[in-house]
Amino acid sequence: MMKYDVIIIGSGPAGISAALYAKRGGLNVLIISKGEGSLKKVKKIENYYGLEKTLSGEEIEQRGINQAKSLGAKIIKDEAINISYNSIFSVETVNSIYEAKKVIIATGSARKKPNIKGVIEFEGKGISYCAICDGFFFKNKNVAVLGSKEYAWHEAEQLKNITPKVKIFTNGEPITENRSGEFDINDRQIREFRGTDSLEEVEFEDGTNEKIDGLFIAIGTASSSDLAKKLGVLLDKNNNIIVDRDMQSNVHGLFACGGCTGGNLQIAKGVYEGMQAALCAIKQIKEEK
Repeated sequence: MMKYDVIIIGSGPAGISAALYAKRGGLNVLIISKGEGSLKKVKKIENYYGLEKTLSGEEIEQRGINQAKSLGAKIIKDEAINISYNSIFSVETVNSIYEAKKVIIATGSARKKPNIKGVIEFEGKGISYCAICDGFFFKNKNVAVLGSKEYAWHEAEQLKNITPKVKIFTNGEPITENRSGEFDINDRQIREFRGTDSLEEVEFEDGTNEKIDGLFIAIGTASSSDLAKKLGVLLDKNNNIIVDRDMQSNVHGLFACGGCTGGNLQIAKGVYEGMQAALCAIKQIKEEK
């Protein structure tokens, strides 16, 4: 298993800034990036220090990545789907598992809730965003995972150790690959989640219903809050990771920076927070030797 001083999840301004400072601080750094971020979608950027002319978000993003590579930071294109801790951090991706003394989450803003009636009403009453955190409460009950990509499969696999009654609702989205032999796949579009005191059933757009005790939302890729919850990290009311002045969460050695901490979603904020997270990680590692 590959081991690093610091694993940085995300290759936007916050993640790359953290990598630059961590490498200059003499640390062995791995950046895990799922690829295109929100910065790449910005057509023109003029309000960042040092820019003599307008650049696109894509140009700035690539310059940062090239800079990190030139310092020796390793960057892999993969998707982080789980973080665990047992004397050392373990980051599981779709393709591998990596270990590090410190982890910096820089994956952008928190996940948006799916626009389906009943989701907000039944949060904490049958609807969850973390199989590891809440799966125990649904032992031997009927549960489903809402999603169609790798992260949804990961959550379903976590749940099958708790209950044999696991389904996957894709809500009309095509599945990542053919794994239909592992779980019961339902690809109908969802109209509404219903229940009285807790979640009891799902109604589909074709008018059919299905009884269900629990639903775990895992749409798209794992967000910053999804990863953080697995370690008991504290979040604010908007699902942003709560950090101190050094960008450290309530879990020692786990940092967060950039969009996932809330506030202004600006390059300058991400760059500063990435620097601060890296400097604290460097200090901790040197003190722990």
